[in-house]
Amino acid sequence: MSMHPQPIGPVPQDIARVARAAFPKGNIYMQMRDVLGTIYDDEDFSELFEVRGRPAITPWRLALVTLMQFSEGLSDRQLKRCALA
Repeated sequence: MSMHPQPIGPVPQDIARVARAAFPKGNIYMQMRDVLGTIYDDEDFSELFEVRGRPAITPWRLALVTLMQFSEGLSDRQLKRCALA
């Protein structure tokens, strides 16, 4: 696995508009993204990855998904089913 460091980008305007319409008061996941942003910078992990190979999922994205999985009380199997749905 290789990693090409990526900063967390802004939420696309269309997605932000739909999220605000669906959750006018926000929700825990929107707040997590806004407050936490990236928990880790990809560069902190770059020495753990090869220079070549299939790209890995960025550490900041894995950390955020892990927090969401924990807050919903989902097992790995349940999370995988949600991702495939």
